[in-house]
Amino acid sequence: QVQLVESGGGLVQAGGSLRLSCAVSGTILSINAMGWYRQAPGKKRELVAAITSGGTTNYADAVKGRFTISRDNARNTVILQMSSLSPEDTAVYYCNANLKWIAVLPFRDYWGQGTQVTVSS
Repeated sequence: QVQLVESGGGLVQAGGSLRLSCAVSGTILSINAMGWYRQAPGKKRELVAAITSGGTTNYADAVKGRFTISRDNARNTVILQMSSLSPEDTAVYYCNANLKWIAVLPFRDYWGQGTQVTVSS
């Protein structure tokens, strides 16, 4: 059974930093892209940042220059380093991995349970 376990959320003051981590566990054959999404109250879930297995990154305009995504393919882990946080970054952050755990099945998306990030002004 595949699981994505997130850690690192919490409360921080505006201008501060947080580091989110997500580890994928279980029987895994291959992982394509990994990423972080967020959902603020009353809003749709949106992409924050993504990274391919080859290391190509993609960021939402709102976080460019402030957030950095990285991954450790050997440990099946993806990290989101967030700095210069503002109250507008307050949301539940979800880890995502597009993977397959057995050759006969296609790649599909798996999600973590979400971790709350709250930025106070």
